Amino acid sequence: MSHTYEEFVEIVRRLRRECPWDREQTHESIRQNLIEEAYEVVESIDAGDIDEMKKELGDLLLHVVFHSVIAEEEEEFTLEEVVSLISEKLIRRHPHVFGDTVVNGQDDVIRNWERIKLDEGRTSVIDGIPAALPALVRALRLQEKASKVGFDWEKKEDCWKKVEEELTEFKTVSDEDNDEETITDELGDLLFSIVNYSRFLKINPEDALRRTNEKFIKRFQIIEERLKEQGKDIHETSLEEMDKIWEETKGKIKR
Repeated sequence: MSHTYEEFVEIVRRLRRECPWDREQTHESIRQNLIEEAYEVVESIDAGDIDEMKKELGDLLLHVVFHSVIAEEEEEFTLEEVVSLISEKLIRRHPHVFGDTVVNGQDDVIRNWERIKLDEGRTSVIDGIPAALPALVRALRLQEKASKVGFDWEKKEDCWKKVEEELTEFKTVSDEDNDEETITDELGDLLFSIVNYSRFLKINPEDALRRTNEKFIKRFQIIEERLKEQGKDIHETSLEEMDKIWEETKGKIKR
């Protein structure tokens, strides 16, 4: 049985009326769920699982509609207004599609997009980047926005020199037993410079770290499995034993 978008919206509205749990929810109580659903969409994309992606996009859509239905009940805004506002914004920010503006490639599109956002009332080129974003993603977005107005390294080699400079400074302050705040600041500078260099390589640092996290999980779980097969307790196993198994797993884990 297939359902239309209108039927889906009515299902959500009925849940708000008749389900005790749904009826009690607020914007605040389900805001974390919204973030989690977005990450589950990303996870399905990373896994290349189209069927799962289809399901997760549905869960994400549910939260968009759910928040809108709550807002309707509180007379804050309507679902129709949400759809209307995003439609207007897409038309306004794509004058090369819906107007007479001529562009020569995506660089022109991006520059026009940023100019239009400033015309809409933003006071800074780097406005509009959510503070709740993961720090690596936020650093990348800040650098991308600054780059669009020419605030950037000209060559990746110069960018790499900055990484080496920040690495030296971090090593120095950590070796000298400085206070935690000083070391934290220098570590932040180092991470920011690495994000910058990854941008020159056209690699998303969040994606790179997520892949490494998954690789670590798989390798560590193999250590646990091997030790269990040998009847050993991981809490009583030496680092040397664990490291030997770790090295054996390298190259066997597919990306």
